[in-house]
Amino acid sequence: MTEDNSAFERLRSLLAATPPPQDGFCLRVLDATRGTQIAHSLRIAGSSGERSRGLLGRKSLEPGTGLWIVPCEAVHTFWMKFAIDLIYLDRELRIRKLRHSVPAWRISACFSAHSVLELPSGAIREAQAELGDRIDFAGGNFDLPDHAGPAQPDVPSAAPG
Repeated sequence: MTEDNSAFERLRSLLAATPPPQDGFCLRVLDATRGTQIAHSLRIAGSSGERSRGLLGRKSLEPGTGLWIVPCEAVHTFWMKFAIDLIYLDRELRIRKLRHSVPAWRISACFSAHSVLELPSGAIREAQAELGDRIDFAGGNFDLPDHAGPAQPDVPSAAPG
């Protein structure tokens, strides 16, 4: 395993060791660099059918929810009825690209990404996510061992006031 894909491989191993996701199985998504929550209820689209379907057919996406499409380096919003935020992640679960409020009938890609988070419009701004931030997932029956506990910022942050 190379250092390049170690975080993604750890997540894949943990997911593989967990019982198959049941209806309602969701992950919590954290921006570990900023110490903020991006979503409290993120579904995984890992099969070909789930990736193809994505968010199509939905009338909206509730705040705090979203979809993680793995693997994925490009998405479209054809036939969608609402705008979405997109966070593209590399195999180390670092943010490679951010797209805010992508409206219907658009295509977005990031060829250095391995997966993408589809989130309600405004989620990126609310979480204060930025390029290079590290993303952590928690939920179900596991936490990522190297990332559990308080977030360790990669950049200095303002002291709580």
